[in-house]
Amino acid sequence: MDPFDAGAGGILRQPKAVWATAGASVVAFMGIGLVDPILPSIAKGLDASAGQVSLLFTSYFLITALAMLVTGFVSSRIGGRKTLLLGLAFVVVFAGLAGTSDTVGQLVGYRAGWGLGNALFVSTALAVIVGAAAGGSAAAILLYESALGLGMACGPLLGALLGDASWRYPFFGTAFLMAIGFLCITVFLKEQPKPARKTSLLDPIRALGHGGLASAAVSAFFYNYTFFTVLAFTPFVLNMTPYKSGAVFFAWGVLLAVFSVLVAPGMQRRFGSLKVLGGSLVLLAADVLVLGYGNHAAAIVCTILSGAFIGVNNTVYTELALGVSDAPRPVASAGYNFVRWFAAAAAPFFAPKIEEWTDVHIPFVVAAVTALLGAVVVVVRRRALTLPHSRLRSSGGTPMAEELEPQHASEDSVTVFAN
Repeated sequence: MDPFDAGAGGILRQPKAVWATAGASVVAFMGIGLVDPILPSIAKGLDASAGQVSLLFTSYFLITALAMLVTGFVSSRIGGRKTLLLGLAFVVVFAGLAGTSDTVGQLVGYRAGWGLGNALFVSTALAVIVGAAAGGSAAAILLYESALGLGMACGPLLGALLGDASWRYPFFGTAFLMAIGFLCITVFLKEQPKPARKTSLLDPIRALGHGGLASAAVSAFFYNYTFFTVLAFTPFVLNMTPYKSGAVFFAWGVLLAVFSVLVAPGMQRRFGSLKVLGGSLVLLAADVLVLGYGNHAAAIVCTILSGAFIGVNNTVYTELALGVSDAPRPVASAGYNFVRWFAAAAAPFFAPKIEEWTDVHIPFVVAAVTALLGAVVVVVRRRALTLPHSRLRSSGGTPMAEELEPQHASEDSVTVFAN
């Protein structure tokens, strides 16, 4: 069945509960890149350095990484609907408080609370969408991936539009939109069955004992350092107005969405997942080197172009994490994300420090090296990273749709955070 088919079970014919969750997911993913175009404005408004403002990402993703050990524990006990609402409530409160900050320390602290809420929400959203979707999981997963891409693209745009008047407005805007999402899920989403087996706090750590999953997590750790050097440090290098910076990262997000949802699956079928991932990581390394050493125009082009490589990488890494081991998908995903999000916390902290210690080019050299290290792990550990044929449509395909049918979603659903 074509997931875009408007007939029963197509992406356009889903229950209101699915649309409510997908809409809230768009806003949740917007929160990741929301602050990108306003980072210089925040630094100026709070009299803070680039390194201090970059801690907005560090606190957000540090809490996100730690929360990966908690989300499954919580959702397997209180259910998906209550977990979504709890996460949304955290985001509404802490995003609103972030807009009232008088110091960068307050803002960093509120972003940490926001990160906890976002982790609770996003880590549960796909499982809920798959469980509530009509006509199988293919359309549901595509809808979730589309929400991710749309959110990543629109976050910088919303930040630019609202942030041009004041850096505080994007935070208030996010709180308002998430409050609407809270109301929609309250009204339209019914509670789904709880898993037969409750997840413990240590299950994700135990899952990393599988060599393939551990290899995917380590490779993704290096890749995420590169990813978030681009996302968190590049706005200071571009040094543009919020509108212009927002336009650059909107184009970046569009490429990320297109290559993640439309391009990557075809490339995997043709070349195989590991070849696509290794090649994309090498190209990303070359891209960030040119970004760091080129002129201003080259930096803009390479920032946008990096979205294509990031989109491909996100898709392949997600499939590896979900399919390479025999651990339940929520547990495998939590362990994988626990490792890789530490790099998302580290990059925004270290990139400005490296610039202070050296010059503006070296943070991008480090980012290129980490992308290459991610590729090296893929090559060296390629046997461990080969997905079992029983969990694939083909050697370069995606997890089989029948494994993700709604009737199994409560026990063995997909749990992914921003890919």
